[in-house]
Parts: sequence; structure tokens; C-alpha cells
Amino acid sequence: MGTRLLSEQLVKKRFPHLKYVRIHTPEKHKATIYAWNEDLNLPEKDAESLQRYASGYLYPYVSYEVKAYNLVQTDKVPLPQDFPEAVVQTAKRRNLNQHGIIEAINRLFPCGHLSFVYYDAAESLIYFDFHAIRNLQNREKEAMYKYLNEIIPLGSYCEVTFY
Repeated sequence: MGTRLLSEQLVKKRFPHLKYVRIHTPEKHKATIYAWNEDLNLPEKDAESLQRYASGYLYPYVSYEVKAYNLVQTDKVPLPQDFPEAVVQTAKRRNLNQHGIIEAINRLFPCGHLSFVYYDAAESLIYFDFHAIRNLQNREKEAMYKYLNEIIPLGSYCEVTFY
């Protein structure tokens, strides 16, 4: 499953001369790859190679766009955040599926149970329910959304209904 962290790792491995790589989902079914080399630029040749690579080898259900890394700020891409190691390891699993996503969230939030409801392919929206054994604080709900957004596929969003 093509998560942001896995995709960034694959791009960095394939293009080790690109020192700055950030991938972001700006809208449904789309992902933007921001990259720069050590000279703080993105030569046209690299942009074209990166575009071909992304379209051929990264998560196939997404339309990719390649931009220079300095456009991260202009495009208002959220700053990279630190995530628990469990989220990072889950996001980098090549065999990740809905069961792995649910398992990871349930380990991180033992105060309830996450379940998959359905996937709206047209809207690229994954729906989950979280049945809590106690009321969750807003910061816990926000953290769950952040973690889920790291372990769902590029080009997708999620909604969680809390019970």
C-alpha cells in the first residue's frame, strides 16, 4: 500500500542524490512529490525521471506531480512531524492492508476498537468507526487522525466516527 513514508523511502533509495524529498496528498487521487538535490534545485532531467518512476513504480491509483522542494511552503504542505515508531514502521510495510492499519491503531489506542466501514472510491475517502470504552479527548482524536493519515494510501483521506 503506497503510504507517504514508504513512497518517500522508495524515492530516496532510487534517487539518492535527491537530498530533500517530501510527498503530499493535495487532493483526492493525487500526490505531489517535492524534491531538491544538494544544490537546492530540481533539474528538469531529474523531474522527468522522478515523474516516470512515480507513475511506473509508486502507488498506482494516484496521479503524481513533481515540483521543486521550495514550493512546499507556497503550497502550504504541513511540516513533517515526529510519529511514534509503531506508525513509522506500519507506514513503511510493503504488505500493509486494512487489517494492518486497524491493528496498528488499536495497539496505539487500547481505549477502544477501530473498525473499517467502507471505502468511497469516487471520493478517495476511507470510513472508520472507533468504539471507545471511555470518552476520548480532542487531542487523542487529533492524534488518531494524524496517525491514520500516515498509514493510509497516498491520494486518500479518512473519516472516523467516534462512539
